[in-house]
Amino acid sequence: MSTQTQTQARKEKKSLPSPEDRPETDVVIYDGHCRICTGGVRILYRLDLGRRLSFLSLHDAKVAEVAPNLTHDQMMEEMWVVDVQGRQHSGAGAFRYLTRRIAMLWPVMPLLHIPGSLPLWSWLYQKVAAARYRFGKNTGEDCGDACAIHFGPKKNSET
Repeated sequence: MSTQTQTQARKEKKSLPSPEDRPETDVVIYDGHCRICTGGVRILYRLDLGRRLSFLSLHDAKVAEVAPNLTHDQMMEEMWVVDVQGRQHSGAGAFRYLTRRIAMLWPVMPLLHIPGSLPLWSWLYQKVAAARYRFGKNTGEDCGDACAIHFGPKKNSET
């Protein structure tokens, strides 16, 4: 990881409250190596006027304390929210849950709660989540293991 990337990661980590900073909050577990995910989480942070959320990158070792039953692969597939009761919400269901918790998201709550619509929202969420590294990376930027997970191993450019 380049020095600039490390500095940016530290700055983002400092700007988002962790479960240690905000105990007794719902914990949003996201892919801290993904620009789209970190951008979305920063928006959630700004919308969270009631300070009901804390944030944790799935790449942080402390995630094992918050969600010991989740595998790395499960967390790479979609965002997770562990609520204060310990219930786990994932993907579109997690976002749907957040529309009930964050007042600034209330305007979209009726749309996401149309009876029978969760399979559609889950399908859309999975499509975006599967392509997030393709959309979120800069040209020529190496996203390390994350790119290999989503796009397969790098092809040797000399052959």
